[in-house]
Amino acid sequence: MDYKDLANLIFPDAKDISYYEEKYPKRNLPEGAMVVRVAPSPTGNVHIGTIDQALLNKKLAKQTGGVFFVRVEDTDQKREVENGIKQIIDSLKKFDLEPDEGMITETESKGNYGPYRQSLRKEIYEAYAKYMLAQGKAYPSFETQEELNELRAKQEAAKVRTGYYGIWATCRNLSVDEAVEKIKAGEDYIIRFKSPGREDRKIKHKDVIKGNVEFPENDQDIIIIKSDGLPTYHFAHAVDDHLMGTTHVLRGDEWLSSVPLHLQLFQELGFKPPKYAHTPTLLKNDNGGKRKISKRKDPEAAASYYEEAGIPSASVKEYLLNIANSTFENWRRANPDKSIDEFDFQLNKMSVSGALFDMVKLLDVSKNVISRYSAERVYDEASKWASEYDEELAEILKDKEYALQVFGIERGNAKPRKDLAKWSDVKDTISYMYNDKFDKNAEFEYGKISDKEEITKITKLYIEKYFNINDDKETWFNKIKNLAEELGYAREVKIYKAEPEKWPGHVGDISTVLRVTLTGRQNTPDLYEIMQVLGEDTIKDRLS
Repeated sequence: MDYKDLANLIFPDAKDISYYEEKYPKRNLPEGAMVVRVAPSPTGNVHIGTIDQALLNKKLAKQTGGVFFVRVEDTDQKREVENGIKQIIDSLKKFDLEPDEGMITETESKGNYGPYRQSLRKEIYEAYAKYMLAQGKAYPSFETQEELNELRAKQEAAKVRTGYYGIWATCRNLSVDEAVEKIKAGEDYIIRFKSPGREDRKIKHKDVIKGNVEFPENDQDIIIIKSDGLPTYHFAHAVDDHLMGTTHVLRGDEWLSSVPLHLQLFQELGFKPPKYAHTPTLLKNDNGGKRKISKRKDPEAAASYYEEAGIPSASVKEYLLNIANSTFENWRRANPDKSIDEFDFQLNKMSVSGALFDMVKLLDVSKNVISRYSAERVYDEASKWASEYDEELAEILKDKEYALQVFGIERGNAKPRKDLAKWSDVKDTISYMYNDKFDKNAEFEYGKISDKEEITKITKLYIEKYFNINDDKETWFNKIKNLAEELGYAREVKIYKAEPEKWPGHVGDISTVLRVTLTGRQNTPDLYEIMQVLGEDTIKDRLS
């Protein structure tokens, strides 16, 4: 018997690979178009790294007139969790990263290159595994788990590399007749790749991000079809990326060491390999050191964290582009009102080393993002978040007309307010604008002017002599200056700074007294605008 007979014995019903080569023709796309994908496994909470990869892939596809697709890699069915695929689809949707092709529900997909779930592509992998067997590039392997454990123990005792290669590949040199005999006797087996590599030879590879890298050749005879009939990741991704026309594979740099194996698989299958771009790992500062961001240790590692905390998906995407390309920050500064869709993302401008994921910086970015929102958008998004996560805030926001006035304070001008980083900040940030949430009898921190009699004197004189809700902003501020002057304070800050010993304070200290009495806070958006929204009755009540 020969290799073809062995292949027919193992996969009697598998089609010839020509069937699939015709079924999935080359894509008709413009020159330079990138076909890219994310390929998560449904094994738990979606990682922020998956969102990061989806964002970058979608940008590249859009910029080049290509295709972004989602393929669910669910061949490790022992680790699959209930609703795992739904979590992936929902997470991408929440970040506005829906694919051009791929899974759209747990059972439905769109696109002509599916199925987009690897567990549904079993017959395809069988066809290519049969092809490899018939070529003598793969073989059945019959060791039990106990025998493999024993093999590993011997390697460790001999202090050599562990794995299935060379003299340790005990089934590699079985004759076809011996293999057939074992199969007919009912022995369990898996299918291994017959690597042509040697560890003493090097391969050179040009990574799109890392540049030129050099590795020892792969000499491991890895498993390509497991005992359950499903493929391993290594084999499945090579078959899928070939048939789906993937041009570029973006993946974390922990996969860099797999390049020799993957290039070898593509070569032995007769496929043109995609270009690999190994993106920097998302790192986190930890007691002075850096470590990989972890779902186990870091709540922000889960994609679901951002929605729960009320951080807009737009903010997260903006931050991820910020750490992906060093040019993004300057671009945003020059184009404050443009969509991130207009930013020209470049793979070769990504950092080679790890990218530091900093929640403080992300929240700063988010403040800038929200500052560009209209009052209507702030209201809509805050209300939507509150309806799910904060019943009290949802109740506060029921009066939409008033809430829009509150959110409209210092918004839409050249220097908009930046006091909101996430929707969970809203309740505390605006509570003083609502009488039933404002405790006018609380002990406030007034700053420089803290004497109660002096504070009463300031507020009383302001109400009696200077307050008029109909004043325009310039008139209003001139009256604050006049109030300061009448009470013996410098009417201008610069006058006070020139001769500080001459004055007990300046107009800013007077306005701080009014601000704290009206809001309970020393720092707020524009006081004039706050007063216009609070209205005459509330102002008089609080100041008195």
